[in-house]
Amino acid sequence: MDSIRAIHVFLAQAAADAPAAATPALEAPDYGFWASVGNAGASEKLIMLVLLGFSMASWAIIVYKWRTLKSAYAESEAFLDTFWASKRLDAIYQKSENLARSPISQVFRAGYIELAKQKKKDKDRDRYSDGDTAVGEVKASLGDLESIERSMRRTANAELTSMEGLVAFLATTGSSAPFIGLLGTVVGIISSFQDIGRMGNANLATVAPGIGGALVATAFGLFAAIPAVIAYNYFNTKIRVLESEMSNFSSDFLNIVKRHFF
Repeated sequence: MDSIRAIHVFLAQAAADAPAAATPALEAPDYGFWASVGNAGASEKLIMLVLLGFSMASWAIIVYKWRTLKSAYAESEAFLDTFWASKRLDAIYQKSENLARSPISQVFRAGYIELAKQKKKDKDRDRYSDGDTAVGEVKASLGDLESIERSMRRTANAELTSMEGLVAFLATTGSSAPFIGLLGTVVGIISSFQDIGRMGNANLATVAPGIGGALVATAFGLFAAIPAVIAYNYFNTKIRVLESEMSNFSSDFLNIVKRHFF
């Protein structure tokens, strides 16, 4: 009896241990970022692709404008050092040919070229027929100065437009990308609720993949918008500084021209 009882005890223990050894461990579901991207629906993935395009274009513009404005600042500083150190406008004009990326240099070149045209015109210009030579000279001088000022202002506006080019795209990305991502989230959540209605089951395993894929769309929107907004504010500040420098230089140059040439 004891041996039969021992055999029964052994068989019972073996039967209890067998399922535990044979049952494989269940793997925990992956709810990571890229898994959520994979679980997203076709509409959300299309919106993510659009936002990825916005982000890539924004980074390309950021790199390009950073290099352009860096060169503009460096060459503008070099030009101002040359301008205030030199006493001859023609020498400054020659040196400015190598500083084409400086907006201040381009404003000077426009003013210098217009000054040369006006002085050449003065040599062949007839006096006013009102009999007062002094009044005619004053009127001619004021007209020449206004022509120089207009030429410099026109060039400054052109340089400002060039510097602001493509920067508006960063503002557009910063303002619209979060809303585009939010659209993807709304579409994903609607799809998740439709899945719940079809399956009649609202547990975590049913809801989590769809909700995760929906929220990733908003994350894509923020990834595109945040660098664009930061870069836009940075570039806009730099451009406003250069605009102020062009305005100050134009005033100084006109004062110099008025003292020495008129």
